[in-house]
Amino acid sequence: MAGNNTILQKLEGLVARYEEVATLITDPAVIADQPRYVKLTKEYKDLEDIMALRKEYIACLNSIAEAKDLIINEQDTDIREMAREELQTNEEKQPKIEEAIKIALVPKDPEDAKNVQMEIRAGTGGDEACLFAGDLFLMYKRFCEAKGWTLAVSDESPGAVGGFKEIDFSVNGDGVYGVLKYESGVHRVQRVPVTESNGRMQTSAATVAVLPEADPFEVKINEGEIKWDTFRSSGAGGQNVNKVESGVRARYMWKNPNTGETEEILIECTETRDQPKNKERALARLRTYIYDREHQKYVDDIANRRKTLVSTGDRSAKIRTYNFPQGRVTDHRIGYTTHDLQGFLAGDIQAMIDALTVAENAEKMKSNSL
Repeated sequence: MAGNNTILQKLEGLVARYEEVATLITDPAVIADQPRYVKLTKEYKDLEDIMALRKEYIACLNSIAEAKDLIINEQDTDIREMAREELQTNEEKQPKIEEAIKIALVPKDPEDAKNVQMEIRAGTGGDEACLFAGDLFLMYKRFCEAKGWTLAVSDESPGAVGGFKEIDFSVNGDGVYGVLKYESGVHRVQRVPVTESNGRMQTSAATVAVLPEADPFEVKINEGEIKWDTFRSSGAGGQNVNKVESGVRARYMWKNPNTGETEEILIECTETRDQPKNKERALARLRTYIYDREHQKYVDDIANRRKTLVSTGDRSAKIRTYNFPQGRVTDHRIGYTTHDLQGFLAGDIQAMIDALTVAENAEKMKSNSL
């Protein structure tokens, strides 16, 4: 049945690993080692999906072989006709299963399942850049609402005429980083700003950073060395929020293992009126910041090695342009354009993300010899 079937050979090579991981995740010693246990359970879930596809693929190949045998050797015309129908059905199904297997065999980014911390910062363009940063935030907010994800603002710096100079927020849900990671980079807008009295077109920019949220065991922080300050939050919430010192500020001296240099990290959080909750969110952001810095060399190495079109390593790259006069949005990494700019800014960005995912998977499949 297998013959020279490369896909089936690759699947057979994973059976022993699947059985090994299935045994390991029931071992009390492994369960006690949380970092290893979490890593293995993720691997088990991925392998379980692949094993289900393997079972479906083998059944399909067997059905094709049996149908061919009946067509050649069966005397009954009705049975032969049924066999031809069965053969056609399974021959149409085979390439679809093969494509699903190829995608499942693409090495997954271990960060994809994580929640994220996002930052949007106004770039060149003054007040107009702040307004555009506000537009991007609303776009992601609507997209997250449609996905059923939870978005929570942790810190913001409003622009003079609206929008944001900077806004930091978290997104929690299922497989968030795997979807939003493609948004990291410089977003450009071309339009006549509301702040422009002469009606001249202007190009402005905002930078988006999407960081996978670090799990507590992934980053070592000496919490006793964090210096905490509290202050009255000036965020949304009316007068109540200003009466209580609910805002928190964390100062932490961190030594970068990649450079050996020590730097002070400053994190502020005014997300809620509850100081302990703000402290918890600030600690999560501190962990994520350190994790991101410690793993940047690893991310850069992968991006350089793979040379992928949709690399998420370079955050200074201009990735997308929003052209208002022509009503279009273009992603420069894959040349994808949509002419529904208003719908896109209203949160309808899934088709763009799907196109980026397909492009990256295609590149990974090339390097994976599939």
